[in-house]
Amino acid sequence: MLDLLIRNATLPDGRHNMAVAVQDGKIIEVTQGLQAAARETVDAGGLLLSPPFVDPHFHMDATLSYGLPRVNQSGTLLEGIAVWGELKPLLTQESLVERALVYCDWAAAKGLLAIRTHVDVCDPRLLAVDALLEVKKLVAPYIELQLVAFPQDGVLRGPLGAQQHMDNLKRALDKGVDVVGGIPHFERTMADGALSVKLLCELAAARGLMVDMHCDESDDPHSRHVETLAFETQRLGLQGRVTGSHLTSMHSMDNYYVSKLIPLMAEAQLHVVANPLINITLQGRHDSYPKRRGMTRVPELLAAGINVAFGNDCVMDPWYSLGSGDMLEVAHMGLHVGQMTSQVAMRQCFEAVTTHAARVMGLQGYGLQAGCKADLVLLQARDPVEAIRLRATRLKVFKAGKLIAEAPAATSRLNLPGRPAHTSFMV
Repeated sequence: MLDLLIRNATLPDGRHNMAVAVQDGKIIEVTQGLQAAARETVDAGGLLLSPPFVDPHFHMDATLSYGLPRVNQSGTLLEGIAVWGELKPLLTQESLVERALVYCDWAAAKGLLAIRTHVDVCDPRLLAVDALLEVKKLVAPYIELQLVAFPQDGVLRGPLGAQQHMDNLKRALDKGVDVVGGIPHFERTMADGALSVKLLCELAAARGLMVDMHCDESDDPHSRHVETLAFETQRLGLQGRVTGSHLTSMHSMDNYYVSKLIPLMAEAQLHVVANPLINITLQGRHDSYPKRRGMTRVPELLAAGINVAFGNDCVMDPWYSLGSGDMLEVAHMGLHVGQMTSQVAMRQCFEAVTTHAARVMGLQGYGLQAGCKADLVLLQARDPVEAIRLRATRLKVFKAGKLIAEAPAATSRLNLPGRPAHTSFMV
């Protein structure tokens, strides 16, 4: 007898009337019209069954800290960094853990079951590192949390000095942080930025780790550290293990240079993470009109065969006062900012918060094939485009075949002459 059978489901690739059979926490069969005995049977009613949402770029150490110790009045990136600098000395491990756990509650309810979070390592106490390592253990039964050692103040520029910041980063890795991070455009000079990329990639290569750089989060078209990142990836044999996050300067670069840059990135098998909600609000702040959108060149990168994912980046923190952990909201913004309104492109936006994001994180056993983990989300939508349009309700969320969250269907009761009594906003 099966543990779980989900019948009459539509899959993201368009297959209808599909059944997913689950045994011992794994998918054992995906086929059309399967009938079998199961301890639990769910009739999907033709609705969309998806693998879980994945956020490949987040800052969980800062989440839900909005207003502490003060509000970012300008809403700019630099004031957000300043506010975070004021908050860091006031942080406690208990408060960091509690805010992160509340956010993980939200994530589970939204079907977001894998998150890569950057954690600031510039505080010698490594308070946030210890807190998020604790959170990682606590949420392991339902969320896969991957930590990036992130030198927020710059690994060479930071006030403690380059040696101290590099030592902090190495200590964080020794404690169990998974990925090497960086922020080359925040170093003092372009040369220091390039040097930081070199040093950090060498560290990752020596330790057999992945790399995820905040790279060129700027409107400056001359911020070109992703070129160095692609070079170092090739030089050190890190292909497929390196991610360039943000890359907003590409929005402002001239097309001739980009025509050289994108093939270099493709050769290096770089992953790219755009953060639509944050890129659209923090970039272009020095413009009057026309005002730049800021998000990197997602359609062009995809066309070159580069794996592009979307991240949430921030939820209710010094940089962004909004958000709820909903990756469909992220996909919705990315679709609009990137003008990705063809049928293929809209589905790519859904993939950017599911399969593409899973590739960024290197998740094992992710997907809807036999042998994959039975991590599943039933959405109140009939296809990925409708899911994005409605930011569809997560009717049921399964982790290893066990129900961990559910919500009632979204409907509105109507009292209109000659019209139906309810609407669910679905066509």
